Amino acid sequence: MTDQTLKTTVLNAAHRALGARMVGFGGYDMPVQYEGVLAEHRWTREHAGLFDVSHMGQCKITGADAIAQFERFVPGDYAALKAGRQKYSLLLNDQGGIIDDLMAGKPDHDGLYVVVNAGNKDEDFAFWRAHLSGDATLTVLDNRALIAIQGPEAAEVMIAHEPVLAEFGFMDCARLMLFGVDCYVSRSGYTGEDGYEISVPAAEAERVWNRILEDARVKPIGLGARDSLRLEAGLPLHGHDIDATTSPVEGALTFALSKSRMEAADFNGAARILKERAEGPARVRVGLSVKEGAPAREGAEIADANGTVIGTVTSGGPSPTLGRNIAMGYVPPSHAALGTDLQVIVRGRAAAAEVIDTPFVAQRYFRKPKV
Repeated sequence: MTDQTLKTTVLNAAHRALGARMVGFGGYDMPVQYEGVLAEHRWTREHAGLFDVSHMGQCKITGADAIAQFERFVPGDYAALKAGRQKYSLLLNDQGGIIDDLMAGKPDHDGLYVVVNAGNKDEDFAFWRAHLSGDATLTVLDNRALIAIQGPEAAEVMIAHEPVLAEFGFMDCARLMLFGVDCYVSRSGYTGEDGYEISVPAAEAERVWNRILEDARVKPIGLGARDSLRLEAGLPLHGHDIDATTSPVEGALTFALSKSRMEAADFNGAARILKERAEGPARVRVGLSVKEGAPAREGAEIADANGTVIGTVTSGGPSPTLGRNIAMGYVPPSHAALGTDLQVIVRGRAAAAEVIDTPFVAQRYFRKPKV
């Protein structure tokens, strides 16, 4: 894809003004780094990083049948979800494969607000247009930008702009006036750190972006560090670690399977998912510590201790926080136990690896104390 055919977010000029190195990602011209991936990764872990995620798809599903229709294709219990809350879920095809992973919540009293991945959004929107029925309507919010602020100082930065944000816990969401404009705000993100995602009118995005960057605790962060941060947090990237052939059980995403929905078994792919839950899947996503040599990148083969190839790496690279190489990939359940010795084949050479728990780096989401 050439630069001429890439789409741009409304913050494209702001990125270029900051000296960002731009690359094509998900069909968009996006910043991969500003001062360097390692420095940006560490800044986010220690302070607050600001990310442009406006390439993601935003939509609302509204109407009297909105939640019932939405639940036909996801395994999460959204009927029981309280107002002001959101949750991670999976858009499933009729074979139980993951069309996309998403966030959906109830920031106001108008149905569901949903965020989907950039590379899949057109497919997702077409899927819902084709399959939603009754009184359920999809509205694509293509007039909005999406900004994420992540890191241990993110909350302090944002609370200085709007004190009510101190009351948010992880996965709380609301529609509120912020920076003088109508925003959807959630305390969430995809780095493993505390922070917020803020949906703003596109026309106001650059002003809001620059206003947040006025705080010395905040620096702009590119896609390079975003990827290394989410890898350390053990979070899958659709199209790499999960795809339309992967089930939630294979993808180690069973936390997204609500008990009530599993009992009802009334969503796409429920038969396969229930079968895999009972009998075990053919493969499962695991975390790997790569003990020697170069990083094991996507596509590298995984072998057992005897050298027999048993799986494939789906994400991998150096962990700036841990100072060693890590990876995720798929292996048979017989080789998925923590501590299992494996090998990864990198540039034709075998390197020792071990199955370890994820997240690789502890997630630091802010959860309100239970009353």
